[in-house]
Amino acid sequence: MDWDKLRIFHAVAEAGSFTHAGEALNLSQSAVSRQIGTLESGLGVALFHRHARGLILTEQGELLFETTKEVSHKLVMTEAMLGESKERPRGPLKITTTVAFGSIWLTPRMKEFTELYPDIRVNLVLDESERDLSMREADVAIRMVPPRQPDLIQRHLMTMHFHVYASPEYLKKYGLPEKPADLADHMLIVYGEDMEPPVANVNWLLEAGRKPSDRDRALLKVNNIYGIYRAVQSGVGIASLPDYTIRQASQLVRILPELEGPSYDAYFVYPAELRHSKRIIVFRDYLIRKIAESQF
Repeated sequence: MDWDKLRIFHAVAEAGSFTHAGEALNLSQSAVSRQIGTLESGLGVALFHRHARGLILTEQGELLFETTKEVSHKLVMTEAMLGESKERPRGPLKITTTVAFGSIWLTPRMKEFTELYPDIRVNLVLDESERDLSMREADVAIRMVPPRQPDLIQRHLMTMHFHVYASPEYLKKYGLPEKPADLADHMLIVYGEDMEPPVANVNWLLEAGRKPSDRDRALLKVNNIYGIYRAVQSGVGIASLPDYTIRQASQLVRILPELEGPSYDAYFVYPAELRHSKRIIVFRDYLIRKIAESQF
C-alpha cells in the first residue's frame, strides 16, 4: 500500500464522493476513481459501497480509514513540529476552552501574546464540550475539570471561586440586599438545565437565605456562564459568577461578601507528544504569568 493511493482513499472517505475528493486533491474524478479501483484490486477487497447518492465505507474500508486517519494526524503533527524555528516558535496553535473563560478573560489577553509571537497563528475554539486533543481537535485546552483522556499532560493553573454580583443600575433600582434572606425579594439569574453544569451545585444561590418554597423562583435561567455574566451586566438581576469576571468588568459590584459559592480548578492540558513544542511552551508560560498578574 503506497501512501499516494492511501492519501487519495483518505480524502474520498472524508468527502464521501470521488468528485469532492478530486476537488480537494486537485485531481479529476476519473483519476480519483481509477486510483481507488487500483487500491481495491491490489488489496483484494471492496472499500466502498457505490450508490446514487455517494459512497459508503465497507467494513474493510472503515478499518483502513481508521489507520489512514491516525497516519494523517501524525503527519500533520510532525509537519507542525518540524516547521518550528529553533530561534522563534512558529506555526498554528489551536486553543480550546469554555465560552465564558475564553470570551471574558482569555481573548482580551491574546493581543499581547500575538505581538510577542507573531509567527504563531492562534485559533481559539470556545466550546462547552471537551475537544479530543489526542485526535488534534485542538492542540491545548484550558479545562475546568481534570482531563479524562489518557496520554494528556495537565498543569494546575488556578482555583476559581464563585461570589455574588450585581450591576450598579440594578442595585440603584431595587436596593442592596444586606443579608442572604433578602435575596428572596430579588431577581436571581441562575444556570439552566439544558446543559451539564460546569461545577456541582452551580445554583447554590437559590438556597442561600431562601425558604424551600422560594428556591425554584428564578427570574432568568441561562445554560452558559457567559450569558449569565452579560445578563448581570445589563442589570437584569443578581447572580453567582466566578471572580475572574469582575477583573474584566469593574462596574459589577460584589454583594453579600459573607456568601461564597463552590470553587473549581482550572487546568492547562495538552497531548504528551507535544511536550517539546515551543508554541505550547511559550503559551503555557504566558498564561501562567497572566494568571499571576490577575491575582486569582
